Amino acid sequence: MTDLTLLRPLWLLALPLLAVAAVWVVRRGGALGGWTRAVRPDRMAALRALGRVDGGRGLPLSLVPLAASGLIALALAGPAVERRGAATFRNMDAVILVLDASPSATEGAHWTDLQTIARYAAASLGSRPAALIVYAGDAYVASDLSSDHAQLGQTLSLVGAETVPDPGTRPGLALARARDVLTQARSLGGDVILLTDGGGLGQGTLGDAAAIADAGARLSVVMPAPDAVADTLARVGGGAVFATRDAEGLAAFLSDAARARIERQDWPLLFWADQGRLVLVLALVPVLLMFRRRAS
Repeated sequence: MTDLTLLRPLWLLALPLLAVAAVWVVRRGGALGGWTRAVRPDRMAALRALGRVDGGRGLPLSLVPLAASGLIALALAGPAVERRGAATFRNMDAVILVLDASPSATEGAHWTDLQTIARYAAASLGSRPAALIVYAGDAYVASDLSSDHAQLGQTLSLVGAETVPDPGTRPGLALARARDVLTQARSLGGDVILLTDGGGLGQGTLGDAAAIADAGARLSVVMPAPDAVADTLARVGGGAVFATRDAEGLAAFLSDAARARIERQDWPLLFWADQGRLVLVLALVPVLLMFRRRAS
């Protein structure tokens, strides 16, 4: 079934107030309030027969305005379902995994940890699309931007010492390639996650980090033992630094901040179709009862 969400849930706070009002109306006994309890039934019947007492709307009709108000509050809360074409807009918050596949990384003691945290991050992305870039002496797009995270995880498992034939370690090329992927996808935001053993990082990569930040994305660094260079790179790129053992922290960072950034930019209706107008149509039913012609 299609997931349902509320775009403006604070309007639901009106429902408890309406419930209190309904209890008050019931205790009053309808339109005549406490008069029905204070006056004997035969005298009340006589007063009605003489036309001295307006029969009122009665208890059920006294609750009609409250029922209409409740439906209006539900409509203003913005019940919404995901748009059929929502996947078209998800490129606005893409994730680019940049994996160091140089010999120093793939043959090092922490290579398995780098692969593991990369797969864990890919599995935690939800509906966010992701791509994979591998690099050594050159950088290549190993997996295009896609929401198929299972395939991405399999690709990550296959990366090894022979994946990138170019000798050396040039993370700057990989970061530039990541920025190009985001630009080509017309992503309004996004995350670039650099997974490395620290080789090749230095002053030369600070410009690439700044370029990623200027493009509206964030650069974060994952290393076996984060150092001052990684901290500086992440600070310039607007991201964070994670150790390879902190898979939970990286997953939370990617999942918690993703949709929130787009919602702060007033883009939620690109993902959700507000059904509040349909609820307003339902609210017309009790409203029409309030205009019912009384019998003469």
